[in-house]
Amino acid sequence: MHAQHTPRPADPLDLLELDTLLTPDERAVRDTVRTFCDRRVEPHITEWFEQGAIEDIRGLTKELGALGLLGMHLEGYGCAGMSAVDYGLACLELEATDSGLRSLVSVQGSLAMFALHAFGSEEQKEEWLPRLAAGTAIGCFGLTEPDSGSDPGSMRTAARRESGGDWVLDGRKMWITNGSVADVAIVWARTDDGVRGFVVPTDTPGFSAPAIKHKMSLRASATSELVLDSVRLPSTAVLPGVRGLRGPLSCLNEARYGIAWGAMGAARSAFRAALAYAGDRVQFGRPISSFQLTQAKLTDMSLELAKGTLLAFHLGRTKDDRGLRPEQVSHGKLNNTRAALEICRSARTVLGANGISLEYPVMRHANNLESILTYEGTVEMHTLMIGQALTGQAAFR
Repeated sequence: MHAQHTPRPADPLDLLELDTLLTPDERAVRDTVRTFCDRRVEPHITEWFEQGAIEDIRGLTKELGALGLLGMHLEGYGCAGMSAVDYGLACLELEATDSGLRSLVSVQGSLAMFALHAFGSEEQKEEWLPRLAAGTAIGCFGLTEPDSGSDPGSMRTAARRESGGDWVLDGRKMWITNGSVADVAIVWARTDDGVRGFVVPTDTPGFSAPAIKHKMSLRASATSELVLDSVRLPSTAVLPGVRGLRGPLSCLNEARYGIAWGAMGAARSAFRAALAYAGDRVQFGRPISSFQLTQAKLTDMSLELAKGTLLAFHLGRTKDDRGLRPEQVSHGKLNNTRAALEICRSARTVLGANGISLEYPVMRHANNLESILTYEGTVEMHTLMIGQALTGQAAFR
């Protein structure tokens, strides 16, 4: 005979009780980040999105560093050394507030800091990682160019070696998060020895980072070009631990993992807004949540949110246990960004005309997810990465 258990009362925001999959320590991480976002960012995020900039981004970055969120999944050099699941939960809560906030943390930790941690010299690590972890310095990552996105091998930015051993970099990078506020840029460039990464302090002569204006997405995020006009660097500026595209692509896989979690945060925020609105909005003498079509929309949103969160959680446990293959990361990034965007679009219809108002978070998240859908691997590229893993045939050309 099996003991009879009394089911818990249903939580409409977690019908599957996914919270029970987390350890007490993981829930503590999640709750800490959620509390910080609710206190420090939520009261201001609508204004920041509308004005197109995070107010006092350096002060906010220091607070994120003090909380241990910058490079939190890296070991040593002031980094917290937490698990992949911990990092994923943090990404989910950050993006539930805004994708721009998660992007700031992700680019700092999973791109700039990860590149230094994985491929940098001991001197480079000691110079930059403690400051980046503390948030007293901001980093960015320069790979994408105006004419080189999904095909990074076609990059035009080039570095040449001078007779005295110095490197001279020329080129442009595009759509660089944190670029206009960064203290250090990890820049990838062609050399006679293949693609190499360079540690570029942003006060180096010839370096500039003009901000990109007129964005309709990721407005609460600093986005810029990087312009390198005969930027002269010492021989010690090159990352010694990697050659070729394996370097930047491995960094992107780190960031894509966080996106799989973060997208579910944006989706959760939109779903919660739709569920609450449907219960409050009265038409024809009844709350619209009592109508069959509205319940169908809410049900579909709940299903996709639960499936995407479970996928992110599985990827996190797998990453902690034995690491992830690129096609596994592509599953998370591709599925969860598409699902999150559809959840936001459906939530917008539940809110009707109010769905386009910044008084609610839905359209802001939807706009942001249009960028998340594309950056760090388009739908097409992740589709073909999974397709290659399934068939053994590369279809990129």
